[in-house]
Amino acid sequence: MSRATTSSEKLESHVADSHDVIRVQGARVNNLKDVSVDIPKRRLSVFTGVSGSGKSSLVFGTIAAESQRMINETYSAFVQGFMPTQARPDVDVLEGLTTAIIVDQERLGSNPRSTVGTVTDANAMLRIIFSRIGQPYLGSPQAFSFNVPSVSGAGAVTLERAGRTVKERRSFSVTGGMCPRCEGKGSVTDLDLTQLFDASKSLDEGALTVPGYNAGGWNMRLYRESGFVDPAKPIRDYTKKELSDFLHHEPTRMKIAGINMTYEGLIPRIQKSMLAKDKESMQPHIRAFVDRAVTFTTCPDCAGTRLNAGARSSRINGLNIADVCAMQISDLTEWVRGQGDPSVAPVLESLQQTLESFVKIGLGYLSLDRPSGTISGGEAQRTKMIRHLESSLTDITYVFDEPSIGLHPHDIQRMNALLLELRDKGNTVLVVEHKPEMMAIADHVIDLGPHAGTAGGTVCFEGSIEALRTSGTLTGRHFDDRASLKKTVRTRTGTMEIRGATEHNLRDVDVDIPLGVLAVITGVSGSGKSSLVHGSISAGDDVVTIDQGAIRGSRRSNPATYTGLLEPIRKAFAKANGVKPALFSANSEGACPNCNGSGVIYTDLGMMAGVTTVCEVCEGKRFEASVLDYHLGGRDISEVLAMSAVEAEEFFGAGETRTPAAHAILRRLVDVGLGYLSLGQPLTTLSGGERQRLKLATSLAEKGGIYVLDEPTTGLHLADVEQLLGLLDRLVDSGKSVIVIEHHQAVMAHADWIIDLGPGAGHDGGRIVFEGTPADLVSGGSTLTGEYLAAYVGA
Repeated sequence: MSRATTSSEKLESHVADSHDVIRVQGARVNNLKDVSVDIPKRRLSVFTGVSGSGKSSLVFGTIAAESQRMINETYSAFVQGFMPTQARPDVDVLEGLTTAIIVDQERLGSNPRSTVGTVTDANAMLRIIFSRIGQPYLGSPQAFSFNVPSVSGAGAVTLERAGRTVKERRSFSVTGGMCPRCEGKGSVTDLDLTQLFDASKSLDEGALTVPGYNAGGWNMRLYRESGFVDPAKPIRDYTKKELSDFLHHEPTRMKIAGINMTYEGLIPRIQKSMLAKDKESMQPHIRAFVDRAVTFTTCPDCAGTRLNAGARSSRINGLNIADVCAMQISDLTEWVRGQGDPSVAPVLESLQQTLESFVKIGLGYLSLDRPSGTISGGEAQRTKMIRHLESSLTDITYVFDEPSIGLHPHDIQRMNALLLELRDKGNTVLVVEHKPEMMAIADHVIDLGPHAGTAGGTVCFEGSIEALRTSGTLTGRHFDDRASLKKTVRTRTGTMEIRGATEHNLRDVDVDIPLGVLAVITGVSGSGKSSLVHGSISAGDDVVTIDQGAIRGSRRSNPATYTGLLEPIRKAFAKANGVKPALFSANSEGACPNCNGSGVIYTDLGMMAGVTTVCEVCEGKRFEASVLDYHLGGRDISEVLAMSAVEAEEFFGAGETRTPAAHAILRRLVDVGLGYLSLGQPLTTLSGGERQRLKLATSLAEKGGIYVLDEPTTGLHLADVEQLLGLLDRLVDSGKSVIVIEHHQAVMAHADWIIDLGPGAGHDGGRIVFEGTPADLVSGGSTLTGEYLAAYVGA
């Protein structure tokens, strides 16, 4: 008996049980200032603080990055050579790490063939099921894949057999599911030829109007000197063969002015050089040309299903794989549950678990054929969560980046339950979050700040949520903030009429959106808000759309280059010193020759993490020494780029350095709460909230009477939301109309007019359930939004 007790005591005091915290000491990633913190394991810890305070630098840049780096190091050097290399974070001590799984907000791939079904492997399982029990039988699973074309061929092959060389005839065939007309994309492109050339002119007269095909360029010279057409003849006078050679000729090698070049028809050349690229990554003038010249229509052969006739012919209980993928996932779950063929039971069970996870996480309104590039950042994050919900793994560190993004208050309760479920399985859950509803479930809260950028990077508070309320930190002071309903609302100056909207799940919606006021479109996730706004209001001459798309830029990009601020600054320096503006660009003539204007030297060490060292020649200033001899107002260009937006606004606002164009841009940066940001700070070091506001500041410069904003509170701290509301008010008071898609109750309460969609998601939504003032919505309490808004304002 005593020996058993002794054994039990030994188990209880085992040294392995002492590793109950993740210990971080001396973290200095980005703006972190020697941060030291102990994070309890197997608990839910929330990291909060203003945008840019260092939350992501601590959670993602330090803890998660080091966990992933150490796991990668367990592989052989050969395997590591194929993996992304990661440098060790700048931290003194990191102890108690476990395997980290990062569930971030990065959008899913926008490849035209990528769908919700392909990124979650649900399509792969459906293809196996149809290949086994679909009738008629077609072949392997690839016969149902819109990524695999059907090909066949035959020919002679040479073999060495028994010391003799023999030839044999071989043939092969691959049965794929790709529609040959649209190549598995579901849509086809038609080019408007009148946008490509002026048929009344000849090539010598500059008939081509495609960007990059100017008179003296190689593209134009290729067509003029190819010999296939007469360059002096107007295009409308071409013979049938000449027009075919000009527009559709197959690639052919030829010499032009002694240089080997490939000639091909104008249409396939444009399709390869422009239409094969992501539209969002194009230069503005190229994108404008594509918008004018190209129309995207549903493929007439496959009706948008992406599959050929063979793949659509095989059915299970009357449905083909395209019909199944088009079903709402909540309905598809029931269909899969009704299939009982024992030969595919394991696949059916796995598919059912995946689909049920979709429903459980609140994405049951999606369909598997939904293009992955069209789902929001919040939906993308929840889609990535799906593969982890039914996992049996424990003692994993799950890292979430604002999982409340894109969620209605009703849906946040469901997300909370899922996070607690992950924790209760014995996992460590780390959440970067701003919403009080999600912070309230935390076992442990770490508040970073006290402010953003260089004024942040320290731990202001650690402890329970109750202690945070009385801590006196910025988060603690604003935790219980509640916006009140406006006593008076603005009067509309006009109306935008939307009639018969049927995009996605909308049910022939008719609605009048008031102009000259702050109008908020709300509703549960998947109710049809974005479909209504983006499907019916297109960006045009009078409409400025600010969506959730990520801003693009390399490590050489910074707020000055992204906003266009550098251009007037360069001109001001050039005018003051009597030299060329190009000298004051680190990407042009003024760049340090040693580091090519990047300020640092990158050394590639193969499968090991590369080493970054500050350039010894320019000392990280990025400019050639002679350029720094030129001054404006006593400052050189590197000193100006090191200024914060607030300092620079004052610098360029008056006196000899007064530059109205630069001052206007800086004013907008300050207005959106980015006054602390350094003008030369690399875009890659900005937080998600900072990038969102930088994009907003840039868009405010565009001319338009109607501003459409898609969830502008994304990434904003409680204290920043008030500043955003002030900005929206100033826009409306200046005569603009502001339409906001939003879930945040503070924005709803501040609206002049609310349009609520629902009542549910997917086919349970798509209808207008309320139109009116916030006060009427609260007093009526007839919708989910009304209930949550009433609770928020204390009505």
